[in-house]
Amino acid sequence: MDENYKQTELTQKIIGGFYNVYNKLGYGFLEKVYENALIIELTKLGLDAKGQVPVKVFYDGCEVGKYFADLIVNESVIIELKSCDGFIEEHEAQLTNYLRSTKKEIGLLLNFGAKPQVKRKVFSNQYKSF
Repeated sequence: MDENYKQTELTQKIIGGFYNVYNKLGYGFLEKVYENALIIELTKLGLDAKGQVPVKVFYDGCEVGKYFADLIVNESVIIELKSCDGFIEEHEAQLTNYLRSTKKEIGLLLNFGAKPQVKRKVFSNQYKSF
């Protein structure tokens, strides 16, 4: 299977939920509002969505830090939420670091800005050092 198509059905459901929330709330709220609404929406879609999930970072077998992923869905997809004018390089780097630090291979960057944006990232476990 092509790495880029892993979890396609799941990510399509998540993106549909994102647009449902965006269409109901519009833009201008804080990320936390969208996070809470998206958890409700994804749960209605039959998905297991957890917010503010700790992601530990290790170096040479020692824990050196901890992030908090905005959402993890079905223990498979990491979601990073934004509410800004547009994605910048740091947003993508943040999601890539979450993927690099976990066994999750698929991430979605979702922006609830004036113009909704979606970016799908893939980071295969075969390229990770655990």
